[in-house]
Amino acid sequence: MRRINGSALVIAALVATLGALAFPVWSYADRSGTGQANLAAGTVNTPWGPLSASDRDLIVRVRLAGLWELPAGQQAMERAPTKAIKEAGDHLIVGHTDLDKRVRIVAAQLNVELPNQPNEQQQGWLQELSAATGKEYERKFANLLRAAHGKIFPAIGGVRNATRNSLVRQLASDTSVTVLDHITVLEKTGEVDFDAIANDTAAASTASPTGPPPPTIGSPVASAPPVQPGNGVDVSSSPSAQPPGTVNTARPEPSDPDKVLQ
Repeated sequence: MRRINGSALVIAALVATLGALAFPVWSYADRSGTGQANLAAGTVNTPWGPLSASDRDLIVRVRLAGLWELPAGQQAMERAPTKAIKEAGDHLIVGHTDLDKRVRIVAAQLNVELPNQPNEQQQGWLQELSAATGKEYERKFANLLRAAHGKIFPAIGGVRNATRNSLVRQLASDTSVTVLDHITVLEKTGEVDFDAIANDTAAASTASPTGPPPPTIGSPVASAPPVQPGNGVDVSSSPSAQPPGTVNTARPEPSDPDKVLQ
């Protein structure tokens, strides 16, 4: 009896120890403040898959983009200071007219409330465009819209990568195509300040730069060694060497005529 009781105590102690060790692992995903907990807290189930807070944010941002970029495109078409600006305005109108229809359908299916007017920052951009004229208008049009598209482009990719909702995944794909088209046509105007974009991006980044070290400008570049044939003889020193680009059509003389195949 004592042996049985002792064994039971040992087993109970082992179970308790294992439970204490495993509990933090099991419970970590449910702790408040973790990524998994935040994802679960902001997610609702739908017939098309779970809908996260990031999914809903993208839907709203696509709608907001159309609310200010459509009037910006219409204004560019009316002013049409250059052919390139007019073409960019036309792309904005066509692209966001289509995206706005898509996003309203998706929002209705997923029960996501959409805004009906641009946000305060976007209204400020429209006011800047309305107040500008001539060359200043061209620069503001190209750079305000290029910067806005450049900022949402990586966000679309992030949602497209992580979403579990099929409707949001398709919307992200469609939006990505449209945004890239707009980025391209805005850059074709020749008015985009790429230095400003690079500086703004660097200012917002906290990560250390990675990649290969920068090259030393002005250092001599090592020339490639001469090409060697299979037998190790430098063809450039051969008496029969041909100038570059010359095709040798002469038939080589055999060392033993009796061995030549007829």
